[in-house]
Amino acid sequence: MISISGMSGIVALQLVNATEQKDQELIRKAPQHAREIDYFLDNIGDVENVEDLTEDYRLYSFVMKAYDLEDQIFGKAMMEKVLKSDPLEPSALVNRLTDQRFKDFHKAMGFGPEGVGNRNTLNAAWKTAVVNKYVDTQYVNGKNDESETIGTVLEFRRKAASIDSPFDILRDSDLSEFFRTAFGLPEAMAGIDIDRQAAVITEKLDLSTLSDPEVVEDLVKRYVAIRDATSNTAVRSNAAVTLLSGALGVGSGSYIPATIDIEAIQGFGGYRRR
Repeated sequence: MISISGMSGIVALQLVNATEQKDQELIRKAPQHAREIDYFLDNIGDVENVEDLTEDYRLYSFVMKAYDLEDQIFGKAMMEKVLKSDPLEPSALVNRLTDQRFKDFHKAMGFGPEGVGNRNTLNAAWKTAVVNKYVDTQYVNGKNDESETIGTVLEFRRKAASIDSPFDILRDSDLSEFFRTAFGLPEAMAGIDIDRQAAVITEKLDLSTLSDPEVVEDLVKRYVAIRDATSNTAVRSNAAVTLLSGALGVGSGSYIPATIDIEAIQGFGGYRRR
């Protein structure tokens, strides 16, 4: 795999677009990953309850990595409580955690009440989906290590179609940064009332259009162009890039976003709300 570290966002994006499928196949076949994939496929069928999963460190680690929870592997006791949670109970742990990854993991694993029973572990289609998720997560995280810009783009592409409300964006740090950047909004926006943030997002974008791949790619190009423009000193000093200071009127409650001339930066057409 060719590293995208140090490349401009636009060049890196072009390379990633051309090589993603091949790179994912290389991950799948790499010895360290192939061994874990085989182990998962050979042993997950024996898992009938939460403890069966967490007591097998290799299986537990595999599914945690698949759902981007590698940083939580150490918290086995908490993860057992999450997986045993009843999502229909408002006070359940899985509902009290704000990180969407836990809810996604709970839903994907599909354990029965109190963590007992699981039909998924014998389902070939489910096992294939988990393996694909593992490979994709390894790929996205690897690219993020090389380029935060591209890592954020890949996260956005994968989550865009599932965004139903502005709060789906606001509870996700990567999506929040993507939208602030793509629409030239200052970082200070993160500090204002969450309902006001939601109103700004709704005003800027019809979220129902995120099911359209063309809309998603228009936003990706816009985001990458701005990231390149604002992180490169040479480009930043060019008169083609117009940055207007963002401000929050504390007393008046007024909100003035920063704006950027996208067409002048890279020749991309401005995004039009559909």
